[in-house]
Amino acid sequence: MPSKRGSAVAATVNGKIYVIGGAALHPGSRETALYPARPHRSVDTVEKYDPQTNRWSVRSSMPTARNHAAIGVVNNKIYVIGGRLGSAFIFTASNTNVVEEYDPATDQWGLVKARMPTERSGGAWVVYNGRIYVAGGEHQDSHLMAAFRALEAYDPSTNSWSELPMMPMPRHGLAGAVVGDRLHLVSGDVQSAGIIGMHVATDSHDIFQLGHR
Repeated sequence: MPSKRGSAVAATVNGKIYVIGGAALHPGSRETALYPARPHRSVDTVEKYDPQTNRWSVRSSMPTARNHAAIGVVNNKIYVIGGRLGSAFIFTASNTNVVEEYDPATDQWGLVKARMPTERSGGAWVVYNGRIYVAGGEHQDSHLMAAFRALEAYDPSTNSWSELPMMPMPRHGLAGAVVGDRLHLVSGDVQSAGIIGMHVATDSHDIFQLGHR
């Protein structure tokens, strides 16, 4: 990959893989890795990989640099949702609810879309029947350390969000997948943690019945 970064998101359109955003060292940094108390940044980098030619190419930068976002493809357009601003680590980062649309065919970013109802990062996401579902996530500020139960769906055709029944247990760092018409949300950490805090993992498996359109 042309640039070193972590906590990016990736999506496939027409056989090409687009790797978007993430966190990386500052240009010219002598650091060898990302550490919570050492300088680094969120990035707006977009790079495309073509498996047929085994080549990478650099594409137009994302308007909002971020990491730990969610992503989905609907009608060959890529939507990057939420994530962390500034730092890769939740206790020094700020969450965002920004939604931005990228068209690989023109290599252009469009108008900023309707904001996700809940600012969060580190959640799970899936695409089903033209909608992008985002579940869970985490947040920290001077008052609280929290994981989310939220399940929200974005419909690009109407540029609108739906707030769906919440997960029974709050979680971040979870996995999501659709089998048939059911959304499965698996594992994750049940609370946000600090620099020396312990992550409390769960083997929880929740199933949400997806509606038909």
